[in-house]
Amino acid sequence: MDNKQKLEEILRKRGIAALHTDDTKEEDIPEASDRFKKLMDIYYTLKVTADMETPYWYNRIWWENDGDLIEVRRAKAVAGGYAHTTPTILPYEKLVMNKTKDIRGAFPFPWVCASFFNSLAESLMNEVDAPAENEADSVSVVGAGGGNVTESYGEIISIAKKFGMRKEDIPVLVKVSKYWDGISVEDVSTKYAKMIPEYDQFSAVMDSVVVMFDSFAIPQGREVMNYYMPLQYGFDEIQKMCDDRIALVMGEAEDDGILGMSRGYYYAAMKEVCKGLSKWCENYARRAKDLASRERDPEFKKNYEEIAEVMENIAHKRPASFREALQMTLCLHYGVVNEDPQSGQSIGRLGQVLQPFYEKDIEEGKITDEEVIELLELYRIKITCIECFASAGVSGGVLSGNTFNNLSLGGQSYDGRSAVTPLEYLILEAGMRAKTPQPTLSVLYDEKTPEDFLMKAAQCTKLGLGYPAWMNNQTGMNFMMRQYGPEGMNLEDARAWCLGGCLESAPGCFSPLEYNGKVTMIPGGASPTCGTGIHFTALPKILELVLTNGVDRRTGKRVFPAHNEKIETYDQMVALWQRYLDISNRIVNRVNNMQMDIWRKYNMPAVNSLLKADCFKKGQHIGNCGARYNACINFESCGTITYINSLASIKKNVFDDQKYTLEEMTDAMVHNFGFKTAYETNVFSPDFRESTPEAAKYAQIFADCVNAPKYGNADPYVDQLLRDYQMYLKDYLPTLKSYYGKPEYLCQISVSTHGPQGFVTLASADGRLAGTTYSDGSVSAAAGTDKNGIYAIFESATVYDHSQNQNAQMNLKLHPSAVKGLSGTRKLLDVVRAYMRKGGFHVQFNVVGSDTLRAAQKKPEAYRDLMVRVAGFTQYWCEIGKPIQDEVIYRTEYDEA
Repeated sequence: MDNKQKLEEILRKRGIAALHTDDTKEEDIPEASDRFKKLMDIYYTLKVTADMETPYWYNRIWWENDGDLIEVRRAKAVAGGYAHTTPTILPYEKLVMNKTKDIRGAFPFPWVCASFFNSLAESLMNEVDAPAENEADSVSVVGAGGGNVTESYGEIISIAKKFGMRKEDIPVLVKVSKYWDGISVEDVSTKYAKMIPEYDQFSAVMDSVVVMFDSFAIPQGREVMNYYMPLQYGFDEIQKMCDDRIALVMGEAEDDGILGMSRGYYYAAMKEVCKGLSKWCENYARRAKDLASRERDPEFKKNYEEIAEVMENIAHKRPASFREALQMTLCLHYGVVNEDPQSGQSIGRLGQVLQPFYEKDIEEGKITDEEVIELLELYRIKITCIECFASAGVSGGVLSGNTFNNLSLGGQSYDGRSAVTPLEYLILEAGMRAKTPQPTLSVLYDEKTPEDFLMKAAQCTKLGLGYPAWMNNQTGMNFMMRQYGPEGMNLEDARAWCLGGCLESAPGCFSPLEYNGKVTMIPGGASPTCGTGIHFTALPKILELVLTNGVDRRTGKRVFPAHNEKIETYDQMVALWQRYLDISNRIVNRVNNMQMDIWRKYNMPAVNSLLKADCFKKGQHIGNCGARYNACINFESCGTITYINSLASIKKNVFDDQKYTLEEMTDAMVHNFGFKTAYETNVFSPDFRESTPEAAKYAQIFADCVNAPKYGNADPYVDQLLRDYQMYLKDYLPTLKSYYGKPEYLCQISVSTHGPQGFVTLASADGRLAGTTYSDGSVSAAAGTDKNGIYAIFESATVYDHSQNQNAQMNLKLHPSAVKGLSGTRKLLDVVRAYMRKGGFHVQFNVVGSDTLRAAQKKPEAYRDLMVRVAGFTQYWCEIGKPIQDEVIYRTEYDEA
């Protein structure tokens, strides 16, 4: 008798009719507001535009301040870009501001990376499609639907397979970029990196896509915003505070002969930043007033007047209402994402930050919950419009078009209680009504979290939107104490952590917001980027190169020095893998450290250095370790379970059972087990195989590889290999030091890199074919290999302590029927709770049938609003490249939770 039958029997004995809760409907979810619908109708028609207005003004003001101190000159240029951005306001908007004058736009940052544009200047001027910048770009596929501009048409030129630029802007792009030729962060860091004797090894690693991309490509992001300073003081008051600090410290080194003098220059720079942000808001206020003066419709006129009032107020003063506070955070968020090409500038625990403003307005009857929900719906559109102008290898091969502005919910408060606020219920509600990819939502699951909140979050998850994902709050806190304890992390600060980027655990702290006659400790980010170390190393590719003696058989190029060893034992093979990994890591880390060091010297963060905890207190920008915590740089892996399953297959078939020699295994892999490659079939998941005449020759070895032990089935044989791998990296990675001189750690997320990195990898010993995607995440089972149910995967995933690393990523796919009705919501929550209690760090769900995804792949125009969870983020199906689409379709689909 199962548990359900036992429950029914107990109810019967007590004279209570058994409830068929599978069919019990939950409360209907109201539709989104009319404003949201009208604005989304506009969004769906928009293309991703590359705009040159901000780069033009950045350059112009940079030139005007030639000779000024570098940090002040940088701040003036950044601020000038804000002050001169044309304000665009749509009729139905209540929240305003955009990244550019275009609603869905982005712009290049040639001061960071100019070579891409300069090398293509002639082709762009001649209206020719831009070729790939590097090998990672060439193997990255961008979704052809939605807002992506994958091909040039009419007066529009396609750049990086995603962005459309008007032909009239091309000369501006070329002229603006040409100035930075030889002096961009990329160029200067490359110049000095070439002095390292092993630089050729770095080039070989990057050209083979063993490592996905350079650090200068996205130097900020994968961190958490901190909105405290402007919410507490406002821009005018901060400028006065800067003057006070300048009067106090300018010309004084005190006891720091290296950085002490720079404090005065920091405050001068921060004053410029505030002036630029204030002017940006004023411009929107002026634009709204102009629109109101010419508007005949009374409703629109009133709305424009309200926008003008809000923008005028936050241009100078601290917010005095919920709407003003929300608009202020949006202004600051855009301010930071406009400093550098970046992704993962996470919103943080916004529902806790803004709770005091919400609470006061509700108490005084100034706003209703429905009006708050509408504002939060409109906020979702604004965050969804944020784009990252980067190469195809980044925008498509890594991001799949998303920029990971993660909003975290729950966790613990400063005093250790549940941090869930009434506003967070409304954030969930807005996410359920207003279906947009961003901001993605993440629940910091804690045993103290209210049950009704968890149920509401589970109900949201099962809508098939891909959010919220679920994080283990205690595991996150434990990692904080482990990694940042040497920098003084205490329990209160550990409680302030949340996700930076899609899945990067980021440190935070609490700050005392004085509002409504009380002091509220609000959480915010307390570190720079929690990412920019070694960007996505292809673990299975390195194993392949061990077997091929360092030569990439796909291209014929040598990647690593020949080891020339006769591999006779499993341990010897793993030791060689570790040797090649170390060769790659040492040189890539050195070069990336230089890239980030040049970046912080020439391109120091401006707005972010105003906001992050302790920067203003210390008088130091982020590059000078102004933030409270700086041991935040990581090693990012890709294809973990493909690698582990390959080890298991080789260990079983070659070394334990001795069915084949390692040479025979390698030969089978090089010849793709007798099948056509994904390059030939254009199918990137294992659900399709097309034989060649050689198939019979490799049939048995292929079968044995497919049938070898696989992770995700609670099989100690293969799960022990995962634990061995994790324990090795736990001790090894801290031997790598970041440009801050701090130990590095393991970040386990695939994002979208398992597509392009799988593309460049031959067949692997687990039976995966050449060119097909790697396994997604880091503890997800490889598609189709988990045979024993969800709880067996949980058993396999928790054979090591997840708090020893920055994260661990578990992706699951459920058929909607598995979570039907109120009991389905409870089942889903029970699944999450079971994994959290076993020590799992993260789990996220796609609740969609594979049949729907296949239909959407064939007719994307009919599924414009379909969203799926990829790996730490949600994205519109039609804007995802086919390799990742194939992988998501083929993920094991559970019909029972």
